[in-house]
Amino acid sequence: MKFNIETERLILRELRQTDLDEMFELDSNPEVHKYLGNKPVKTIEESQKILDSVFNQYKERGIGRFAAIEKSSGNFIGWSGIRLNTEYNMNGFTKYYDVGYRLLPKYWGKGYATESGKAAVNYAFNVLKLSELYATTEIGNQASHHALLKIGLHYIEDFYFEQEQLNLRWYKIESP
Repeated sequence: MKFNIETERLILRELRQTDLDEMFELDSNPEVHKYLGNKPVKTIEESQKILDSVFNQYKERGIGRFAAIEKSSGNFIGWSGIRLNTEYNMNGFTKYYDVGYRLLPKYWGKGYATESGKAAVNYAFNVLKLSELYATTEIGNQASHHALLKIGLHYIEDFYFEQEQLNLRWYKIESP
């Protein structure tokens, strides 16, 4: 599956096997996982499993997270995009599309989550023709909360995610 979405400062494309080292850098970083249950990966093999899961999502579901590449440097800065969640019962939903992002800390505070998130929402509504999208963030993650609101999602409610023992916020956006 091939994606190539351009924003002012980013290229969003499919994740590739060549992104493995950067995915490991991202998901092994304790700062990145502060609001994700504090469970960073420990080995590159764990990152390979994550990549394989995304590749499988592309194949089976026709969508999965995108690699986020900074245009000015060509650097992998993290991932963003849409996925069809069927793995978890999240706030009573067992099959829904969500928008999300995860960036390396050196790229935080630059508006990249908002920029890539807006592009992902646009793709979801205009290309995939979805009627709604959801998102979650840990209650203490104010930066992500603000980014989701800037993307256009609306805060719905707080809930407890039993499987990971996390207090989360639930968001939704409907197609215009």
